[in-house]
Amino acid sequence: MDFKEIKELMAEFNESPMRELEIETDGFHIHLSKNENTFKPQGVLPQAPQAETPSPKVEKASEQAEAASYIKAPMVGSIYLQPAPDKEAYVSVGTKVHKGDVVCIIEAMKMMTEIKSEVDGIITKVLVTNEELVEFDQPLFEVQEG
Repeated sequence: MDFKEIKELMAEFNESPMRELEIETDGFHIHLSKNENTFKPQGVLPQAPQAETPSPKVEKASEQAEAASYIKAPMVGSIYLQPAPDKEAYVSVGTKVHKGDVVCIIEAMKMMTEIKSEVDGIITKVLVTNEELVEFDQPLFEVQEG
């Protein structure tokens, strides 16, 4: 399957009443889900970045994690971190955001949807790369509220 066919499949899946779809052919595997808790086949490595080895500062890190929140993808699609290829990113690590600030755009079915922050705070991590395919409810940015 090429990228265009995958995008069309995702769009049709989003409009359908199906909750999960999994397709596996020679050399290709895709699993789409609208469920909060998705099925994870055994033997498949997660695609999210792996956490670092715990250090002696684990207590402080866990305290910070409790205060952190995430801006998550409200839909499946391709994420764009900047308004145009020659423009700067909407936000980066250290950017202060307020509720309603645009942080990125997600494209689905040729529709560009501005994704806005639901919290006030400072971006501490950008968890995705530009033009990456993102899933529903996937964390995009970690925000230190305050």
